[in-house]
Amino acid sequence: MPSTITERKQVVKSINTKEKYLKIFPVAMFDESQQMIKRIFDVTLSLGLTVFVFSWLFPLIGIIIKLTSTGPVFFQQLRHGKDNVPFFCYKFRTMYINDQADTKQATKDDPRITWIGKFLRKSSMDELPQFLNVIKGEMSIVGPRPHAMPMNYKFSAEIDNFMFRHTVKPGITGLAQAKGFRGETKDFYDIYSRCKLDIFYVNNWSPMLDIKIIVWTVFSMLLDKGKAY
Repeated sequence: MPSTITERKQVVKSINTKEKYLKIFPVAMFDESQQMIKRIFDVTLSLGLTVFVFSWLFPLIGIIIKLTSTGPVFFQQLRHGKDNVPFFCYKFRTMYINDQADTKQATKDDPRITWIGKFLRKSSMDELPQFLNVIKGEMSIVGPRPHAMPMNYKFSAEIDNFMFRHTVKPGITGLAQAKGFRGETKDFYDIYSRCKLDIFYVNNWSPMLDIKIIVWTVFSMLLDKGKAY
C-alpha cells in the first residue's frame, strides 16, 4: 500500500499526538476479558474475509477504479481513534482528485463522485478496506463510526460529551448506522441522534449486541439505500 493514499490534492500531513484536541480517557470502558473477546472476533472475521473474499475482490475493484479515473486506488483520511489518538482510515477512492475531501461531506449527485464511486458508496463497499484498520488494531468491526477530524471539532463544540464516543475503538459499522443513520449529516438532530446511539453502545456493549448490529446493518443496507451516496 503506498504511503500516500488520497482523494484530495496532495498535501504534507503529520500526526501530532500532543495537540490540544488529544485527550486520553483514564477509564477503560471494556475490561480485559471483554477486549479480548472483541479482538478475537474482529481478527478472526477480518482475516477470514481477507483470505477468502478480499484477496480477489480488492484487485478487481482496484482495476476498475484505475480504469475509470486518474488517481490512486485507496483513499486515507486522518480520523480520531480510541482515546482521540489520530489514525489513517482507509477507503476505496470514490471521488475525482479534489481539495475538499477533508472538509466537505459527499452530497446527493455530488459531481466529485466517480461512476464506480457511486456504486461503491451506494453498496458501502468503499468501506471494505477498513478491515485492514481492524487487523492493524486501529478499528473494530462494530463501534462508533469515526468522523473526519474537522467534523469532530465542529460536533464536539455543539454536543456535550461528544468525544466520549472515543473511549472505545471506532467501528466499520455501529449502532447508529444499523438504525438507519448513514451518509450525510444534514442537521443537528442527525448528528445528535448518532451520538446518542453511540454512547448507548459504549455503555451497553456485549458480544450479542455486536452480532445484532452486524445483522441490522445488513438489513439497513439492503432496505434503505437512499441515504448512502
